[in-house]
Amino acid sequence: MSVLEMKVPSPGESITEVEIAAWLVEDGDYVEKDQPIAEVDSDKATLELPAEESGIITLKAEEGDAVEVGAVVCLIDTSAAKPAGNAPVKAATPKEENKIEAPKVAPATTYATGTASPAAKKVLAEKGIATSTIKGTGKDGRITKDDAVKAVPSMGTQPANGSRGTERKKMSMLRRKVAERLVAVKSETAMLTTFNEVNMQPIFDLRKQFKEDFKAKHDVGLGFMSFFTLAVVRALRLFPDVNSMIDGDFQIKNDFQDISIAVSGPKGLMVPVIRNAENLSFRGVESEVKRLAIRARDGQITIDEMTGGTFTITNGGVFGSMLSTPILNPPQSGILGMHNIVNRPMAVDGQVVIQPIMYVALSYDHRIVDGRESVGFLVAVKEALENPVEFLMDNNPTKALEM
Repeated sequence: MSVLEMKVPSPGESITEVEIAAWLVEDGDYVEKDQPIAEVDSDKATLELPAEESGIITLKAEEGDAVEVGAVVCLIDTSAAKPAGNAPVKAATPKEENKIEAPKVAPATTYATGTASPAAKKVLAEKGIATSTIKGTGKDGRITKDDAVKAVPSMGTQPANGSRGTERKKMSMLRRKVAERLVAVKSETAMLTTFNEVNMQPIFDLRKQFKEDFKAKHDVGLGFMSFFTLAVVRALRLFPDVNSMIDGDFQIKNDFQDISIAVSGPKGLMVPVIRNAENLSFRGVESEVKRLAIRARDGQITIDEMTGGTFTITNGGVFGSMLSTPILNPPQSGILGMHNIVNRPMAVDGQVVIQPIMYVALSYDHRIVDGRESVGFLVAVKEALENPVEFLMDNNPTKALEM
């Protein structure tokens, strides 16, 4: 009998622990080499774990377990022969999350119970639930921590019609880390936001004139992201403090622009990076945005593709947001928020005309970026977007869009 120990590989630098999000096979299944057998969550991405060899698998960790990088999570008996007529193992769906159904009795019912454990008391106190309303499952009716965790606060008497069930679902490691980082940003930075508006008509006109030829030549659409990315690159050159970050008592300035773009993936928000955006043309930016978005959507994005950005662009407009205050993506010092485009009345050459307007927002770390730089940066972005031929295309849009 030859047994292979499969250990958790390192998903990337500084990651020491992952979580088993879902087993895609069952204990005792025959697996093929390179077949995905599990999904593992790190604090930055969800990755598939492929079988290193073919054989019969024995699972050594449960779904939801946090395991250290290098720990053994399963065994594969590589000497086992494939069972005759064994159908290919299909990817199993993750186990159904625990559901807590609404109580069938009035929530005010009082139980004759034992005492609550210290841990249970703490959990119940945080939920605002009296111990007298909980029926303990421990010895002599003792209320355990598990009883307290599963307890549901009173939501009133069960109505005759309609569901009042609740669902308790553990957040993924990625979502927990995102939550942790967002809270840290609010407490550890001096974040402020400045706003402006952009007349998108010049970009609309350029896209209408060139989008068909651009698509035919480059096999990618001429969207808004290339205009915004190149406008941001120009503004970062003019105001380099926005492209820097704090490291202890030092300010780290970058002479390159690695632009992080927030995209929605199946596991939540992903922020892949367009490397050296300062060297890319309109075609280059649009191609890279498309490539990264597809990889995020298909769950193939890597840790390296999501680290090292110097500035972030997020587009809440695709979901209909009119205005928002984007939260910094640490350790970066700036993030630009795009929003939806709405026809609004605007004064143009002394006349009131209807124009497609987008509100834009720049959140920045005031510890390192002053008001002059932040406002100047956003004005520079507005200037480039409202005059793209002059500031982004060197007065030759045909040449700029052919590259």
